[in-house]
Amino acid sequence: MNIHVGRVLVLGGAGLVGAQVVRQIARDLKPELIVIASRYQREVREALRDFHKEFPDISFEGCWGNVFVRKQFADKTRKEILESLSKSRVLFQDVFGDKSATYQQSQLVDIIRSFKPEVIVDSINTATAISYQDVYTTSLEVENILNQIQADDRSEQARPLEKVSIKKLEHLLVSQSIPQLIRHVQLLWEAMVEVGTRIYVKIGTTGTGGMGLNIPYTHSEDKPSANLMTKTAVAFAHTGLLFLMARTPGGPIVKEIKPGAMIGYRKIEYRAIRRDGKPAMIYESQMEPLGNTVDISFRTGYNQKGELMMVGVDTGENGFFTLGEFEAITSLYQMEFVTPEEIAQNVVLEIMGSNTGKDVIAAIDGAIMDPSYRAGYLRRPVLEEMKRLEKKTNSHSVALGQLGPPELSKLLYEAHLLKIRYKTLQNVLDAEPEAISRSLYNYVRRSEIRNVIVSVGIPILTPDGKQLIRGPFINIPEYRGEFVVQSTPEQIDRWAKKGWVDLRPKNFVIWQDRFRQMLRSTTTFLNEGSTAITLRSYLSDEINIGEVVGWIFNNDPQIKGYRIKAL
Repeated sequence: MNIHVGRVLVLGGAGLVGAQVVRQIARDLKPELIVIASRYQREVREALRDFHKEFPDISFEGCWGNVFVRKQFADKTRKEILESLSKSRVLFQDVFGDKSATYQQSQLVDIIRSFKPEVIVDSINTATAISYQDVYTTSLEVENILNQIQADDRSEQARPLEKVSIKKLEHLLVSQSIPQLIRHVQLLWEAMVEVGTRIYVKIGTTGTGGMGLNIPYTHSEDKPSANLMTKTAVAFAHTGLLFLMARTPGGPIVKEIKPGAMIGYRKIEYRAIRRDGKPAMIYESQMEPLGNTVDISFRTGYNQKGELMMVGVDTGENGFFTLGEFEAITSLYQMEFVTPEEIAQNVVLEIMGSNTGKDVIAAIDGAIMDPSYRAGYLRRPVLEEMKRLEKKTNSHSVALGQLGPPELSKLLYEAHLLKIRYKTLQNVLDAEPEAISRSLYNYVRRSEIRNVIVSVGIPILTPDGKQLIRGPFINIPEYRGEFVVQSTPEQIDRWAKKGWVDLRPKNFVIWQDRFRQMLRSTTTFLNEGSTAITLRSYLSDEINIGEVVGWIFNNDPQIKGYRIKAL
């Protein structure tokens, strides 16, 4: 199949798998431009040099830096960021603070905006990058410090510990995997939508090379280690978020190839071994008596015999394995291995539209249970029984806020008030917005429904926009560390849209526009039959509050809250 591809961005394109993806794309798709993005400048430049020689007819560009942080931190190690309290607090805000501010500063967003790729292949091991931040050790260190502070009654001795604890607490907060993953996916999605990316293919991981909880290749005395299980948890949490992306309208096609074996290999060589970026040394051993305790701290004073050199195989981000290690891990019924070329081939076939059977998102999509005919059959009697009981108890079964955002409750209560006063869509259209505003306000002031609305956290904005009828708590604006927030006309408009019953006339202009569109779809249905059943369909002149809000979620261009797959 021949498809035209303009710009392709390969995240991690200088790595073991990413480099093979670049080669496969260059051979099979021949795009106008391939952008190589990787962590370090040196590896990107080396990759560009090789690719220019190998594919002289294709344009290549490169960029480098950590895509999980803001631009100003992109060339820094995580250790460098965390050693600075001011930097770690910026990192905290980027993960937990205002998303729009983080979006403008993100290194990943900047790359996507700069190159506007039609296709993105993400070969970065996101699960490793996010999960291997040793949150367990940091948690234990924080616990020890807090215990010492609590046990020490003398404040002058506790102060140094408090300073240490602040730094450790900051470290602990910014090392949480799931908030980092969620923010990463949010930024990635918004950037792809902004630039019009058509296809996103993630090369994921199982975290254990396809093995189970009995995996013998682990990082501690526990089997498997907590860090390794965290990697798997993040890897499949990532898959879940990719599944949501794939079911969201307005964005790219989303796929994931998830190798379930060790990936190898790049090359075989005899080389100096490095640990934490530094040469590993051979030390002359010493004898010591074994007593009641064992000191496991790193000791100085050992004679160095030279650098540690060994023959091994380079498996990219998985590490450098010796003959013995490679032979063990790839032996029959162990982790075994899959080659980067095979992964790259599946990636490119998926981009070309072939069904490889290896797309995890498609597999999940085909395996989950969708809405059923039986449930649809039962829906009507359930609704009728609730309406009967609502009438019998003289109550209002509208919204509690337990289903989702305050915006849902706000819309349901506004629709309910319109239903009580006007009954039908046409009656609302026949009234002036100012008259609707006055009518609903007069009703709210006399009715107990006012107290019900505010008791679920939804305040009521009066027609003049100058007063708020409220209860003891408010859902919007959301609590973000401060209980008192500044109020401006723009903020009031935003809050009213997101979670206040808005009785201002201009809100009912919006409602009338919605009802006008609904009535048009009703006429179409009568004339065209089943072919008219679309997202824009509303099949009654009556105001059925749930159906009305469902229609809004389906059709509001700022919400786009409909499921792609509906039976």
